[in-house]
Amino acid sequence: MSRHPADPTRRRLLSAAALTPLLPALGSLGGCASAPLSPIEASERTDPAALAVLQECAAAHGLPAWRRVRDLNVGYRVEWRALVGRIHPELSDIRYRDTAQERLLPAEGLIAQTLIGAGGHKQVVRRLGQQGPSQGDVQVWVDGSPSREAPQRQAAAMVADASRLALLGPLALIDRPGVLKLAGLEQVGDHACERLMVRLTPGLGFAAAEQLVLCIDRRTRLMRRVRFSHAGLASTRGTVTEVDVSGFQNIQGVEWPTRFHERMRKPIPLLPLRDWQLTGLDLNRGWSAEDITGAQFAGVAQAGAKALPGSPAVVR
Repeated sequence: MSRHPADPTRRRLLSAAALTPLLPALGSLGGCASAPLSPIEASERTDPAALAVLQECAAAHGLPAWRRVRDLNVGYRVEWRALVGRIHPELSDIRYRDTAQERLLPAEGLIAQTLIGAGGHKQVVRRLGQQGPSQGDVQVWVDGSPSREAPQRQAAAMVADASRLALLGPLALIDRPGVLKLAGLEQVGDHACERLMVRLTPGLGFAAAEQLVLCIDRRTRLMRRVRFSHAGLASTRGTVTEVDVSGFQNIQGVEWPTRFHERMRKPIPLLPLRDWQLTGLDLNRGWSAEDITGAQFAGVAQAGAKALPGSPAVVR
């Protein structure tokens, strides 16, 4: 009887069958094979231990110093991976997202973005809801003209909220209503992390609620990864992506990640989407909401974010 010693297809099938019983163990060791999200129901209550972990994480990121930030100015450079524009074109809209300048007024829940790429210039002004379940509002200008297209506005709101979440991590959540649960461990690179599940209400963009996972370093209490659903846009529902953050620099008492890598977890597992880098950051220039809520930045909000210090990032 032939044993098919040279049949590569047979060898691959046999290898896959041999590995199948080991997948749960591999998932628990590496984190990447773990379930993307473990949804929390609206009726559940926050676990006090989970709330304590979020508070410890926020403190590690510099919550007392963050409370003193009146305005925040940041700049990014983005590198998109192949095929991204074909998967979720409304959300990615890579024609306008090679570089970005963002302005945030934390006390007012306001973020404004200047997005520039080969397609031209897009301006986004996103205001979070301030009371109860309000999902806030967004304004979008494309090459100076206001956009009234619902999918474009929904995508812009999601992108702005996700950008805030990736940069601020627990600082973006500490004052937001939600339900918190702990869900075991996850490895992020060399960092052993606690997995903190969050049901955020309202969610990112115009979603009524969002499922998040924060992976929090057990040693430093810094957030190393954030994973989230995409419920705020019809074309992306069922999608889950995650962002790894690294290269932390302490600037005026806050730990700022400077490097970001985003990948998809569902429906295409571990598909790289983009890498981006923080190129500039400065605080408390003294501008007001009126300077960032039009079709372009004005006054002292107009200049690009101050280039980051030349010293290498302190990675913890």
